[in-house]
Amino acid sequence: MIVEDEENARKTISEFLLTKNYELVLCETFQKARACLKTEPIDIVLLDVFLPDGNGTDLLYDIAQLPYRPPCILLTASDDIQIAVDAMRNGALDFISKPFEFSRLQQALQKAEEIVLLRREVAQYRKAQQEDLKFILGSSPEFNQVINQAKRTAKTSISVLITGESGSGKEIVAKYIHAQGPRAANPFIGVNCAAIQPTIFESELFGHDEGAFTSANKRKLGLMEQADGGILFLDEISSMPLDIQVKLLRAIEEKAFFRVGGAKLIKVDVQILAASNRDLKKMVAEGEFRQDLFYRLNVVDIHVPNLRDRKEDIPELVGYFIRKFNMQMGLNIIDISPMAMDALKSYNWPGNIRELSNAIERAMLFCDDPVLDLGHLPGYVFQDS
Repeated sequence: MIVEDEENARKTISEFLLTKNYELVLCETFQKARACLKTEPIDIVLLDVFLPDGNGTDLLYDIAQLPYRPPCILLTASDDIQIAVDAMRNGALDFISKPFEFSRLQQALQKAEEIVLLRREVAQYRKAQQEDLKFILGSSPEFNQVINQAKRTAKTSISVLITGESGSGKEIVAKYIHAQGPRAANPFIGVNCAAIQPTIFESELFGHDEGAFTSANKRKLGLMEQADGGILFLDEISSMPLDIQVKLLRAIEEKAFFRVGGAKLIKVDVQILAASNRDLKKMVAEGEFRQDLFYRLNVVDIHVPNLRDRKEDIPELVGYFIRKFNMQMGLNIIDISPMAMDALKSYNWPGNIRELSNAIERAMLFCDDPVLDLGHLPGYVFQDS
């Protein structure tokens, strides 16, 4: 959008931009420009400061309220430095004094184009997928395959084994299966098996009756019972002791179990989703994981790709994390610079999505600007990229 009251200037700028294949919206007054912002999908604004019915810089407030925030380049015949300073503080991208060389205008427009493209890229979700992928992050072919498998699996109540590196998003896939399936209104109980002490594993999983052991002063419901009618997600199931694996297998097959110290058979209807970052087949071959439980869990195997194999999802993930941490930390960071995004795309992310989340959270903590830049990122990101 060109906001310029002088007809000759408006015509000259228009002719130049048409040679660069821009689509133009022309406004000669402040009020017309304000109206166009509400109705036209403007990407970039060229704004004259002095207009017959108002000051062009006042339009910066209207621009700031738009969800897509088109970058604005101010044009003026004035050499007043204070106008430029105030405009930049109020959100203007650049300030060009008239008369100007078209090379100077082209330079400013190139910077504006980069911002527009970056904002599109960092958008939290792509509209085409937002309806059914409410909290799934990623649009790469590799991740789409995961989602398609999860969507089919969600229609049933069969056991699912979700594999992938630590931090790759296995629990997100499990929650997606829960949300898309017939058990969505019932509990989703998740537990990290590696965090449970072996001596209390049975009690955690199946619960115990009062007096079952010295400190059991009251009855406790286990994870299986809490998940009745819903889904029990066993993360890092490779850490489950072998003796507990036997009891879990029996509970899955019989849909029933005894609490520790109890004599009453507890019947449950639970779908089991398990996840592992270790090779369970190899563990079975080495006697570290029960073969019968492995095959019982591995009715469907969904492998979540690591982040370094789907780097095209990084902008989408970054957009999500910026919005998430803005809400949690009370910040108003709106973008990330091209250099910072390039660094994020170049880094290999051994910690996958969890590491990316931590990096963005840390960067936002030390950022006093509206845009994350390279210097805000942890040093290892760009040193190792």
